[in-house]
Amino acid sequence: MSVLICLSVAIVGVSYGVTAGSAGFSLWQLLALAVLVLGASSEFLFIGIIAAGGSATAAVVAGLLINSRNFAYGMSAGSFLGRDRYKDSGWRRGSGWRKLVGAHLVNDESVAVAMAQESVERKRAAFWFCGIGIAVSWPIGALLGGLLGSVVRDPGALGLDAAFPVVILALVFPALKEKVTLLAALIGAAVAVATSPFLPPGTAPLVALLSIAVTIPFREKVR
Repeated sequence: MSVLICLSVAIVGVSYGVTAGSAGFSLWQLLALAVLVLGASSEFLFIGIIAAGGSATAAVVAGLLINSRNFAYGMSAGSFLGRDRYKDSGWRRGSGWRKLVGAHLVNDESVAVAMAQESVERKRAAFWFCGIGIAVSWPIGALLGGLLGSVVRDPGALGLDAAFPVVILALVFPALKEKVTLLAALIGAAVAVATSPFLPPGTAPLVALLSIAVTIPFREKVR
C-alpha cells in the first residue's frame, strides 16, 4: 500500500509541477516548495494565490492554515513513535534529529498507513517507510511536472488528480467499519461539501476535521 501511495503522490506531483510552471514559478522555486513544505494541498493553494495576484504573505498564511491539520496527525504519530529508550548517549543526541525529520514526514498518508498496522513496531516502520517514500516521490513528480510545464499548459487535461483520492479512499475504507469512524467521516464529508462553495480552496477539509470533536460525546454510545 505504501508503494501505491508513493506512486500516486508522484503522479499528483507531476500535476503540481505543471501547474506551478504554468503559473510562472521557476524550476528551483517549485522544487524548494516540494522539498521544504511537503504538503500538496498547501502548495497548490500557495501557487494558486500567487498566480491569482495575491500577496506572498496571504499565500504563506493560507498554506500554514492548511498544514495546521498536521498537529492532529502529529498527536497520532506520537503514540507509536514515542520516546527513545536507548541508553547510548550518541542515540540520545541523534534522537532530536530523528524527531525533527519525523515531524517533517507527518502527513495524511504516512500517519494513515502507520495507524492501519497492529503493533507499535509495525506502525513505526510503516510510518518511516511511507514518509520517506513520499519525501522522495513528491519532489521527483514535481520535477517531472516542472519540465513538462512548457509543453502541457493545462494539467487538468492529464487527469492526474484522480489517482490520489482513489488510493486514499482504498486506504481508509477498512477503518470505516468502526461506527464512530464512519460517523466522523460522514459528518466531515457533509461539512466539507457544505462549506467548500464559501471557503478558499483547500480549507474545507480543514474545517471538516471538526467532525472529530462532534463525535467525541457519542464515542462510547455508538460502540
